[in-house]
Amino acid sequence: MLRVEKLESRYGRIPALKGISLRVEAGELVALVGANGAGKSTLLRALSGVQPVSGGSVAFCGENVTAATPEARVRLGIVQVPEGRQVFGPLSVEDNLRLGAYRRGRAQIEASLAYVYGLFPDLVERRAQPAGNLSGGQQQMLAMGRALMARPRLLLLDEPSMGLAPRLVAGIFACITKLRGDDTAIFLVDQNARAALAIADRGYVLETGSIVLAGTGAELLADQAVRSAYLGL
Repeated sequence: MLRVEKLESRYGRIPALKGISLRVEAGELVALVGANGAGKSTLLRALSGVQPVSGGSVAFCGENVTAATPEARVRLGIVQVPEGRQVFGPLSVEDNLRLGAYRRGRAQIEASLAYVYGLFPDLVERRAQPAGNLSGGQQQMLAMGRALMARPRLLLLDEPSMGLAPRLVAGIFACITKLRGDDTAIFLVDQNARAALAIADRGYVLETGSIVLAGTGAELLADQAVRSAYLGL
């Protein structure tokens, strides 16, 4: 579904991505782990079209989208849940969700609302409340639900567990696992390497803008270099 070949990106003269190559197959959950500053969020932003690239290519379902706008990528089915949730605080929960489906018809929106509320029942009783009044965990559910309203084919998740209590992290990862059963491929970035790799079909390790390891989630969890650097073992 997604093919990235030798992707490069810069912040001014500073290289942020150095020849990244990876793939995500249909229906897969692929995790990307790495330290702060490794380039994980930069890579997701490049895939969604927000971060300019200086070399390499991105192909989605066989179509070259390297130069496509963020709006065009959303139309194709590439949808990102940004780091830090970035919900619209003054707007209601339901208005936030509807904004995620701005390009879809009314009947499709209602069907997607039912789907999202079924996935995140905590949002149902808060549907009329301002999104800014939600807890961190609820805002993360809302951010994920807003992305799902677009019916993505590839869901880019950027640090969904950031700043959440451990019990809430478990709930968020359980929701992500449920999504893997749908027709949506997931590319997951999270500093909680143990939790991310535990649910991933495959994973990549990013260090200073370069992929240094790749394998199944189980293989990377068992790799001593990963265990020492990212799992504290």
